[in-house]
Amino acid sequence: MRVVLVALLLLLGGCGSGEVPVTVKPSRSAGPDVLPIKLKALTTDRCYLAPGTESPKGCQKYVTELSSAAGSVRKRRPDLSASADALDRPISAFRTANCQDQPAPGGACGQALVDMSAALTSVKSLVGG
Repeated sequence: MRVVLVALLLLLGGCGSGEVPVTVKPSRSAGPDVLPIKLKALTTDRCYLAPGTESPKGCQKYVTELSSAAGSVRKRRPDLSASADALDRPISAFRTANCQDQPAPGGACGQALVDMSAALTSVKSLVGG
């Protein structure tokens, strides 16, 4: 019995050994355009909704995400590069003035947030979604 079992295992072990392995490459699906989704998400942030009343220090993550979105606009929609520039200007002003350290709302940092909000509204309307 043991001899038959070993012979059977050797026989089955050799089956299929001459087959060539098949490599399947995953297809790249286009998927949904994430840019409108990202822009819509940014318009729900408190720093967008009430830029004049928010602490600039508390808006640092929002500003970082907004900067990333401006880069995405340039990459995905080169026709809107001027709008991405308009979004980058208040971001640059915010960073140059070290607004990430400003705890109180208002002033030049508050204005930069207001300008970012207006620029985001414009870009979002052009991108759609």
